[in-house]
Amino acid sequence: MGPYNPYSGQGGRPGGPKIAPELRHLKRLLSSDLEYHHRWQTHRFLDQDAPDGRWLRLGEPDQIAEISVVVGLHHYYLARAHEYTGRTRLMDSRKQLIKDIPKAELHIHIEGSLEPEMMFDLAQRNGVTLPYADVESIRTAYQFDCLQDFLDLYYQGMSVLLTKQDFHDLTWAYLLRCRDDNVVHTEIFFDPQGHTGRGVAFETVFEGIWSALQDGEQQLGISSRVIMCFLRHLEQSDAMATLEEAGPFLDRIAGVGLDSSEVGHPPGKFLDVFDRAGELGLKRVAHAGEEGPPEYVYAALDGLLVDRIDHGNRALEDPALVGRLVELKMPLTVCPQSNLRLAVVRDMKDHPIRAMLAAGLKVTVNSDDPAYFGAYMNENFNALVDAVDLSADEIIKLVKNSFNASFLDKDSKQQHLETVRVLVED
Repeated sequence: MGPYNPYSGQGGRPGGPKIAPELRHLKRLLSSDLEYHHRWQTHRFLDQDAPDGRWLRLGEPDQIAEISVVVGLHHYYLARAHEYTGRTRLMDSRKQLIKDIPKAELHIHIEGSLEPEMMFDLAQRNGVTLPYADVESIRTAYQFDCLQDFLDLYYQGMSVLLTKQDFHDLTWAYLLRCRDDNVVHTEIFFDPQGHTGRGVAFETVFEGIWSALQDGEQQLGISSRVIMCFLRHLEQSDAMATLEEAGPFLDRIAGVGLDSSEVGHPPGKFLDVFDRAGELGLKRVAHAGEEGPPEYVYAALDGLLVDRIDHGNRALEDPALVGRLVELKMPLTVCPQSNLRLAVVRDMKDHPIRAMLAAGLKVTVNSDDPAYFGAYMNENFNALVDAVDLSADEIIKLVKNSFNASFLDKDSKQQHLETVRVLVED
């Protein structure tokens, strides 16, 4: 008979020590506790019948892994197994809540929802040559570790978007993901300068996006707002020209934003264009405190007079700034998976979302550029559950924040919040 296998319960000396069936999965679940070292050595178990507690040699060094298990630990491991099962069930219940609860997304760049398959299809449809042989090559290229590397790929991807139908198809594909993730309201960013600068008319871009959003409301029941962003690596004069070009469409544009490369391009560059947007009755938001320092958040508050801060992670470095944001009830549209992929945090376990909530900040969860970062809304929430043990109460708080921080009218906000209340109370 061969050496005893504690996971199958087979083999070993007749009448010798056996490990209960509940422990068979511990190699997978609790390998660190069992000192499983992934090297081929000797398999030893304490002989329950031996008064001197001697070890039985049940295998040869080149046959099986070294796992030292004393019988005294038997019940400990059983307890750990049951504890693990309880945690898994709790985690599953929170992920079901994430799936079921209606949500608003407030930080999504529509160009950042361009999946590799669509990029390749649009390139073929429009006769655009890409430096990639196939979809898998594009997907491989969606690997980067800093904001600038991502932006270089992001702007390259835009090159396949040429017609109204292209922008419609891009937006519709995102709305289908909203439906799947139970996102019932979305406020999307678009970057007109990234298109007009390569010869695509503003009208083509906007009407393509708008037609899909209208279809989304009629067919999917998803409401939306559009936020026109200025590219901060360009000059303010370019942003002002874009605002003027948008004039005929402003009745359908909810606000303006500021995105692209943050470091070296402080909010103060864009004071005049944001003042003008305010005069036109537009909401104002700005990316600040992602890679840029806390001073950029101050500048967005005091100079641009923003209604929301996009990202804002680095505000935590300045306690006085945190206090001010709390006092203002200023929303922060946080993007966890984006933060990980762009090295704002080194590990999702280090993400400050719970610290932000504990500090009283009005934070929300969003996907940012989901095709490039590999995570839409629910995947961002699920990642936080896995990494930082986000609680059900915290999930509910984040969802409520998303509606309260939206640019919906008061009645619409209350309707969504009531739906959330009924769901979580039931």
